[in-house]
Amino acid sequence: MTSLDGLAPAAALFHSLADPVRLSIVQRLSRGEARVVDLTRELGLAQSTVSKHLSCLRGCKLIDYRAEGRQSFYFIATPELLDLLRSAEHLLAATDRAVALCPTYGTDTARRGQDEPKAEVR
Repeated sequence: MTSLDGLAPAAALFHSLADPVRLSIVQRLSRGEARVVDLTRELGLAQSTVSKHLSCLRGCKLIDYRAEGRQSFYFIATPELLDLLRSAEHLLAATDRAVALCPTYGTDTARRGQDEPKAEVR
C-alpha cells in the first residue's frame, strides 16, 4: 500500500494536466512543436495566457523548448506523456466518458441534464 505522501507527485502530475488550457496545449504539442504565436492562433488564447501555461508545463518538465534565432519552439519533453494521453483516451472510451457526469469533477454541460429537476407534466 502506498502512503498518501508517496502519491503526492502523481497527484501533482494529474493536477498539472487538469487545467483545460494546459491540456489543450499538451494535446496540440502532441502533434508537433509550436511557437507561442502558433498556439495563440490555433487555440484562440491570449499570448499571456499561453505563456503562463507553457511556463507551468515547463516547470513540471512535461514540455521543453528549443531556440532558433529569436523564436522558441515548444515540444513534448518525454514520450511517456504521449503514452499517458493515449491511455487517458482509452480509459475515457472504456468508461463511456462517465467522468463527465461526476458531481465533483464532471463538466457543467454534461451534468446539466442530470442535476436539473424534471419538469412536471400537468
